[in-house]
Amino acid sequence: MASDAQLVQEALRARDHAYVPYSRFSVGAALLDAQGAIWHGCNIENAAYTPTNCAERTAFFKAVSEGSTDFVAIAVVGGAEGRPISDWCAPCGVCRQVLREFCDPGSFRVVLARSPQDMRGYLLKELLPMGFG
Repeated sequence: MASDAQLVQEALRARDHAYVPYSRFSVGAALLDAQGAIWHGCNIENAAYTPTNCAERTAFFKAVSEGSTDFVAIAVVGGAEGRPISDWCAPCGVCRQVLREFCDPGSFRVVLARSPQDMRGYLLKELLPMGFG
């Protein structure tokens, strides 16, 4: 199983693929499934804004579309495009509810990071205390 630091490193790599011509805010996510596979996601913007997809949902939708539905953790990183990460980037409310759709809020871990050495870990239930599923 990947360590949190390895998962953050994978999220940083995923961030490099973000398509963000409007916000210039690039996000990367690395989703760890129960079999040890890592699913990458980046945010993908659209001029109409509402069709934009967040990095976390991109990773989840890729995994689920390939048959993986049992997840352990996700690492999320984000910041101004082309610049080092300087702050925490937490999943939006929609993403938190998507995480809740597929994960046990009492055991699924969300790792926010500024680097592989600077991380904060949360359980999904801490980030979405009254989510529904």
